[in-house]
Amino acid sequence: MADDNKGMNNNSLSRIATSSSQSFLCEDYKVYKWRWFILFVICILNFSNAMIWITFSPIADSTIVFFKIDSLQLNMLSLVYLIASIPFGFVASWLLDTLGLRTSIIMSAWLNAVGSILRNISTIDAMPQSAMYPVLLTGQILAACAQPFAMFAPTKVAALWFPGTQRATANMLASMANPLGILAANVIAPAVVSTPGDLPLALWVMTGPAVATVLLATFGICSSLPPTPPTSSAAEESEPFFKGLKQIVKNKNYWILNFCFGTGLAIFTALSSFFDQILCPRGYSDTFAGICGAIMIAAGAFGAVFAGLYVDRSKKFEEVVKVCFACAVLFGIMFTEVSRFRDQHVLIALSAALFGGFGFAIYPISMELAVEVTYPVAEATSAGLAIISGQSVSGSHLHVSDAVHSTTTSGQ
Repeated sequence: MADDNKGMNNNSLSRIATSSSQSFLCEDYKVYKWRWFILFVICILNFSNAMIWITFSPIADSTIVFFKIDSLQLNMLSLVYLIASIPFGFVASWLLDTLGLRTSIIMSAWLNAVGSILRNISTIDAMPQSAMYPVLLTGQILAACAQPFAMFAPTKVAALWFPGTQRATANMLASMANPLGILAANVIAPAVVSTPGDLPLALWVMTGPAVATVLLATFGICSSLPPTPPTSSAAEESEPFFKGLKQIVKNKNYWILNFCFGTGLAIFTALSSFFDQILCPRGYSDTFAGICGAIMIAAGAFGAVFAGLYVDRSKKFEEVVKVCFACAVLFGIMFTEVSRFRDQHVLIALSAALFGGFGFAIYPISMELAVEVTYPVAEATSAGLAIISGQSVSGSHLHVSDAVHSTTTSGQ
């Protein structure tokens, strides 16, 4: 009986101690305004990296003439991003979870800036013609290696620096910087490059944000973690990288999300890459195809903002993702069918806008949901694997689509 009383007393004391500890910790949680600066740096990094990636797509003819290359070499400048994302995606996940946010962001910023500067060096007059393309491609590869760090960082910074009511919004802001960078490059590059000789100027314009990011990251980000955590989950240590991978392999819900997200990202990438090839054979102009791409991204940014703010308040991640997936598929089919006919400008633009609005909303919410369903696996691991999956399927999808398009063209 005495032992029972003693055990009960020990349990009571343990509960009191735990309760007191939790009460103390709850009072100790704090958010810092500096979190917005770190988020801003990640936004600029993603924006700059996306501009570098897509630079040559809207000025393809001028690029081929200036560097004296063929279309296969031109496509490789974009394809290296998808190729590099697979091996360096695992490296980025590991570094973010082991070395921390600060080291990874600075490393990514420097890779991005050095790659951008190398692209400029490839255009100088003293550069031999035979060396121009190899130097240019090397710069693209370095920037491509920076991409996984930039794309995986949003979930990490949202989890470590932001309260639960702002995580989806923070993730959305950083994630949407990437498509906005694509949009900016599609606007800036054609505006600057009217002749092949203008191409070096366009590359210098793209270098500005990259250099600014290096300065902001190197001298502005002083710590991977805030002095005190914003939430209880941020205060807990994540699983080690390889242990987290083992847990993810056994998580059925995560792989369902991974499959859906990867397939959706591949469809979006293929559609945005082949707007010209889809619309122009039906009599639509290059300008209209470009406008459709811009409309899709702009509507997507609006949809992502609305969805991010909504799920931060409601916490209905699963419901919003399901609705967005269903609507994105519906309007993707609508675009596919309508684009088969001529003189359907309004319906094509509308379907592109609706596809972008619902499709883009999936990205940041899926990243946050991936973190939720795999907790306590580290954020960069769960979100990173989802992005690697999407990039892998995107690369395969682009290759198959390009092959089908080439076969169809040659058959005609």
